[in-house]
Amino acid sequence: MKSGVIKSSNQIDMTQGPILGKLLKFSIPLILSSLLQLLFNAADVVVVGRFAGDNSLAAVGSVGSLINLLVNLFMGLSIGTNVVSANYFGAGRQDRLEQTVHTSILLSLISGAILTTVGVYFTRFILKLMQSPPEVLNLAAIYLRIYFGGITATMIYNFGSALLRSKGDTKRPLYILFTAGIINLCLNLIFVIRFKLDVAGVAWATVISQCFAAVCVIYLLMKEESAFHLNLTKLKIDTHILAKIVKIGLPAGFQGIMFSFSNVIIQSSVNSFGATLVAGNAAAVNLEGFVYTAMNGFSQGSLTFCSQNMGARRPDRIKKVVLISQACIIIIGNALSLPMLACGRSLIGIFSKSPQVIEMGMSRLWVIFSTYCLCGMMDGLANCIRGIGHSLTPTISSLIGACLFRIIWLFTIFQIPQFHTPFMIFITYPISWVLTFVANIICYNIYMKRIDIK
Repeated sequence: MKSGVIKSSNQIDMTQGPILGKLLKFSIPLILSSLLQLLFNAADVVVVGRFAGDNSLAAVGSVGSLINLLVNLFMGLSIGTNVVSANYFGAGRQDRLEQTVHTSILLSLISGAILTTVGVYFTRFILKLMQSPPEVLNLAAIYLRIYFGGITATMIYNFGSALLRSKGDTKRPLYILFTAGIINLCLNLIFVIRFKLDVAGVAWATVISQCFAAVCVIYLLMKEESAFHLNLTKLKIDTHILAKIVKIGLPAGFQGIMFSFSNVIIQSSVNSFGATLVAGNAAAVNLEGFVYTAMNGFSQGSLTFCSQNMGARRPDRIKKVVLISQACIIIIGNALSLPMLACGRSLIGIFSKSPQVIEMGMSRLWVIFSTYCLCGMMDGLANCIRGIGHSLTPTISSLIGACLFRIIWLFTIFQIPQFHTPFMIFITYPISWVLTFVANIICYNIYMKRIDIK
């Protein structure tokens, strides 16, 4: 353990010792956290679909791309927080680590305020631009306004948990999410079934549970005895640290925005086929989320591992982390997606009993689940590049290889009458994953050669 760093059972020194064991110790609680979050989010969709109808299902399910579009810039900043704090932790810089904690939490409050303003006042306008079906638009607008009204709590939790993850603490955020998820599920049942609040009930349940999670993560940071200790009276933006967070986080956030923008365009194309495809697509997306978050757990692990080892000047371990994390992503991606594809109709049937909705959902699952590990590999390598301090490059490769490609495809190939089908929408995903992954391999090799020279 580095000098100046207090050893704790809630942290992992990633700069020495076996990599696979520590990567699993870090990533598994993170995967379980994400899977629990998705399970409870899926419960939102199931409850509203079963007890409020297909239009409500389509309303809640179709706004994910819009939420991601507005939120991803600030979620990128939380990635910057993770990288900067992990780097200081690996280098044993307690003074800078303490300043990073207070800068990050204040930044989360500012981010939440901005998102609330934009989300509450502009979502209906954006939904119209997305060609939301008339029977869905009003319900989606109600859901989004409540959701964004409480978005500050989500920002606090994500920035706070990013700080905890930077020292290897993924277990306590798991416990918080589990409890918040139980609260969310119970409130869903009460608000939607008992009080007939429809999509508003789902939104309020989400906001309340996220407020609980935010309070818990703040409490944990306030109880820390190391440089991760949070003192609310010391909240202050350190401009030097903010610049480092922005340097890493802004490109990552911009990449998320561009991915979400392309997904908004894809969602608009899906919307043009009517509410049945919208509902089937929404159900399929929820299933995909379980596989993605499992792969993303190792992707996030590689981000933190590379950041700590970059701070400790251990390029040899960085190379091993990349290979091991990529192998884990391939294994977990195929182990989950292929069995879920085989059971796809039954799984989509959980969300809706409509045979038409089930068939529309399957048309997406066949394309995505047969190639999904490519998506995890693409994101994992991009996070490794960010972990060693280069965030702009994977953003540019993603912008060209994924986002720009998808947009061009939908405005050219997809517009040809014989290619104007749902399949031609969904096939843009695996093609873009391959293009971006190849670009990331080239960039990673260039940067690692420079590190070896130094």
